Amino acid sequence: MKTSVTLIAKNADIYSKNGSEMDEKVLNELQEIKKLTTLGAKNVLTMNDVALLTGLSKSFLYKKVCDKGIPHWKSDGGKLTYFDKSEVEAWMLHRRIKTQAEIEAEATAYVTTGNRINK
Repeated sequence: MKTSVTLIAKNADIYSKNGSEMDEKVLNELQEIKKLTTLGAKNVLTMNDVALLTGLSKSFLYKKVCDKGIPHWKSDGGKLTYFDKSEVEAWMLHRRIKTQAEIEAEATAYVTTGNRINK
């Protein structure tokens, strides 16, 4: 019985030393979950939202906006940039790479029919 009390006391001491650090980590994880949850409910996104959604840096996204390389909207004053979530998702998926099976099927179709399949 004395050993279990000692063990509990040691664990309590460890928690009191690392408790605030653990609390901070848990809080940070909860905030990240909240961001991702609210992002799923939004249709109009900000630059920060798009960076979170795509995993791309804000500087890369700013470059794409300036180059007109990503669909976006500007506020009346031109200061704020907004994105349509469905357009961003379509932009993310606009360069699909065919599988080896698809390439082989197209090659077989071309050899047998002489017509190229454009997909």
